[in-house]
Amino acid sequence: MDDGLGDLLHRVVYLLGEATRRRVDNTSGLSYSQIRLLGTLEDIEPVTQHRLAQALAVSDPAVSRALRPLEEAGLVQVKTDPEHKRRRLVSLTESGRKAFHATGKPLADELRTALLAADFPYDRYLNDTLVLAELLEPS
Repeated sequence: MDDGLGDLLHRVVYLLGEATRRRVDNTSGLSYSQIRLLGTLEDIEPVTQHRLAQALAVSDPAVSRALRPLEEAGLVQVKTDPEHKRRRLVSLTESGRKAFHATGKPLADELRTALLAADFPYDRYLNDTLVLAELLEPS
């Protein structure tokens, strides 16, 4: 990583952390982990709890614990899968979708702005990331 990519990625992580702390401290009452869960869920819903855990790179019990307060708040819905009674399907409620878009989407825009201001090649990085994700997608 002699081309400075390591330094650039370090700046990304730092700027994301700073933007997240400001937004979480000032607005939604949702933690970064909860925002991340809602955003991931929006991309792959409805999904089993196990698949959601895999997508978030956490354990199944961690997802189960994380879903409880979100379900109680009416942000997610957890139902038994009609095709397999032992599986639970998770989906966003309309309130969950609104909460994510009110918090998560502005956070993404704020991060993009901060990265561009720090001379990070955001568009190139985003394009390279999408190409890599496509290459790694199972057939």
